Amino acid sequence: MRPRIRKTTWPRPALILTDTPRLDCPYCRGEGGYHHDYGDPFTGEYAGTEWEPCPCWNDNRRWTLLPLPRLPRRRTGPDPWAPGGYSDEPPF
Repeated sequence: MRPRIRKTTWPRPALILTDTPRLDCPYCRGEGGYHHDYGDPFTGEYAGTEWEPCPCWNDNRRWTLLPLPRLPRRRTGPDPWAPGGYSDEPPF
């Protein structure tokens, strides 16, 4: 296992410790998986590309280190930080 720290935003913002692919893997060459094209079984035409994960890496191996706070949404208007978005107060 080659751990690294990463920031994630789903399901909530957090710093996580996750696994990384082996750099010397002969199958994926350190990318964690490989792409392969496939065709339509009836026409033989190109139908898409699939990504296969490599056995040297497990994407589900992760641990939450530190949950991060959610930032408040910024409002629009003349004074975006005033309650309701607008203010009649002078700036001094």
